[in-house]
Amino acid sequence: MLILSPSILAADFSVLGKQIKEVEAAGARYLHIDVMDGCFVPSISFGMPVIRSIRRTTDMVFDVHLMIERPERYVEEFAEAGADIITFHLEATEDPAALIDKIHSLSLKAGLSLKPATPVSAMIPYADMLDMLLVMTVEPGFGGQDYIPESTERIREARRIFEARGLTKDIQVDGGVGPDNAHVVLEAGANVIVSGSAVFRGDIGKNIEKIQKVFWDFEK
Repeated sequence: MLILSPSILAADFSVLGKQIKEVEAAGARYLHIDVMDGCFVPSISFGMPVIRSIRRTTDMVFDVHLMIERPERYVEEFAEAGADIITFHLEATEDPAALIDKIHSLSLKAGLSLKPATPVSAMIPYADMLDMLLVMTVEPGFGGQDYIPESTERIREARRIFEARGLTKDIQVDGGVGPDNAHVVLEAGANVIVSGSAVFRGDIGKNIEKIQKVFWDFEK
């Protein structure tokens, strides 16, 4: 299944609730929520209070991407705030397997994210355990970056690894993806597309329609 996950990092926070409603009405199923701590990545974004407040406005799947050091410290709080999927970075924790188990114990889906410089093969020990692999297609921490072309082969490699093990797992991509290049990552094997600026800059409904048209054309 092809899924669009608009990133609220690119939203206008003065009208965040309204824009979430627009995203939902346009047919997006997931809402991508980037949590940044100023340590694992240079930027600081938002945390549990924002997630808790917007949880009251929508039933969309909350796709929470933790760009924080030692994420195991906070997964219970993010679960309580309303997360449905918690994705953490392989590079940010000492025991990814234990953290995946912890997320699953909270009845949530677990995602594992890789920075552009981290070999895709580093996820192999966790391939059977995780629900989703997030292949970062920009350097994490800042919105509005251009897609890194080398990411395409990394997506293909991830899909090959899963297929070689008989696994059907979600592969998410995050960074620089919009209607002009979404077909590239879909053809490489991704099925969950995070898009921020390409959704929230301008007419949200029309922007989502453009991306979904790429999905429809790909599935023909």
